[in-house]
Amino acid sequence: MDVEWLRGLCLSFPGTTEQIQWGSDLLFKVGGKMFAVTPLEPAPVWLSFKASPENFAELTERASIIPAPYLARAQWVALENKDALRPDELAQLLRDSYDMICAKLPKKMRDSLSGTITSVPKPAARKPRSKKSAKRKARRGR
Repeated sequence: MDVEWLRGLCLSFPGTTEQIQWGSDLLFKVGGKMFAVTPLEPAPVWLSFKASPENFAELTERASIIPAPYLARAQWVALENKDALRPDELAQLLRDSYDMICAKLPKKMRDSLSGTITSVPKPAARKPRSKKSAKRKARRGR
């Protein structure tokens, strides 16, 4: 696993963008919200991503996986090296991170990511008549 493998995986998720931020960190975002980050220069952490509360507790008990610096309170984990997880397990955890971030996006944005149309414009509905105007019209017709 390397940065190109990671890019290929993360960019395969619908609506994912990448951005270099904080000097040399490569961020993967959906709807403007970050779901994974990896440094492009040597650093103590190889990859950080959001985890569910259950996965956060389980993962941080494993060797080479720590609570992510600055993001642990939001239940992000950090891999200290590329071999901390098997590629298939990491791929699933990154997809889970993406899904958790997507779930917090506004419905309209989520729907646009999945390619569905949220609503079709409706024709303007007639305003119901008030009782007064109905009575006036009835009087005129007599």
